[in-house]
Amino acid sequence: MSKKLILQGPGADPATLARIAALVQPSSTTPLHPHALRLEGFDFTPALKAAVDAAADAALVDATFIDADRTLADFRLVAMDMDSTLITIECIDEIADMQGLKPQVSAITEAAMRGELDFAESLTRRVALLRGLPVEALGRVYEERLAISMGGEAMLKGVQAAGLKTLLVSGGFTFFTERLQARLGLDYTHANVLEAENGVLTGRVVGDIVDAEEKRRTVARVCAELGIAPAQAIVMGDGANDLKMMGIAGLSLAFRAKPVVRAQADVALNFTGLDGLLTILS
Repeated sequence: MSKKLILQGPGADPATLARIAALVQPSSTTPLHPHALRLEGFDFTPALKAAVDAAADAALVDATFIDADRTLADFRLVAMDMDSTLITIECIDEIADMQGLKPQVSAITEAAMRGELDFAESLTRRVALLRGLPVEALGRVYEERLAISMGGEAMLKGVQAAGLKTLLVSGGFTFFTERLQARLGLDYTHANVLEAENGVLTGRVVGDIVDAEEKRRTVARVCAELGIAPAQAIVMGDGANDLKMMGIAGLSLAFRAKPVVRAQADVALNFTGLDGLLTILS
C-alpha cells in the first residue's frame, strides 16, 4: 500500500515544511492550509520515516505517514479519552488541589499514565485522598479549570458534520463527562461515578472502575450497537490505560501522549491540535 505524508505544525512556515518535504522527494505536494502539506508519490522506507520524524520533531512539526487512500469516510466512530486528551487537565489532580493534595495525587496519576501502576489501584488510592471534599468543589474545577484541548471543538464539529458518532470514555468521572456531553453534543459517554454522602465525597467510586479493559469493552460495545467493526473506529488517548482501546481501532491517535503510547499509535500529534486529525484524513 502506497503512503502519503502529512506535515503540519501550528507555527510551521512554508520554508520549514518545504525543507522537511525535500527529504521525501515526492512526486506531488499539496498545501492543505498555511501550516500543512500533503506529500504523495514517494518510496516509503523505515529509514525515510526515521529521518523525517527526526527533522519534523526538531522543527515542532507533526509528520504522519498513512495509507494513501485513507480518508474520514472510512470511519463511523471517534472515541476519545477525556483527561489530557479532549481536555487539558487531569480532573482528579485539580480536585485534589482543592484539598491541598495535588502533588501527591499528580505523582500517582503520572505513574499510572506511564504504565508503572495498575490503573484501578491507582484510582482507588487517589480517590481515597478526596474523602471529605465538598461536591461543590467538582463544579469549581469544571467552571474554573477545565478547558477543551487545542483544536478539540473544531475536530468534533468536523467529524460530526461528516456523520461520525462520538464516544467519550474516561477513567475520570461522570460529573465531567456528562457536562461535556451536553456542551459538545457527544453521542456516548462512559466514566467512573464518585460516591458522595451529605454533599461530600466519601473517597470511594461506585461500581466497577473504568480501567483499560473496560475502556476497550466500551469501544467494542458501542461499535456493536452501531453495527460497525472496530476497524471503523478512530480512538485517541494519551496514557497507558488507553492502549487497549486504541489497539482494537482502525486508527489510533496519540495526543500529547506518553512515550509508551506514541510508540504504539498509528498517528501521534505532539504539536498540532486535535483538529490535525481532519487534516490527516482530508
